[in-house]
Amino acid sequence: MMQKKLPMRRCIGCMESKPKRELIRLVLSEDAVRPDPTGKANGRGAYLCRDAECFAKAKKRRAFSRALGAELTAAQLERLLGDLEEVFDIEH
Repeated sequence: MMQKKLPMRRCIGCMESKPKRELIRLVLSEDAVRPDPTGKANGRGAYLCRDAECFAKAKKRRAFSRALGAELTAAQLERLLGDLEEVFDIEH
């Protein structure tokens, strides 16, 4: 019996490919970026490790804006970090 292929996605922070279920999907919808726990929300998506270090790397490299195709303000990024800490308990 053939094993099912594991979907891989690349973290926009560390740029490592990892299994999709290990990463957090972020979605851009209605000019707001938010975590997508289901992985099925409509909108442009990007993936991030469950690690504050990857968030910091992505923020420094402006990877959020590039991956999501929209310029994000510092306030939007701070709100996103708060949402991630609340929903996913990302590690510091």
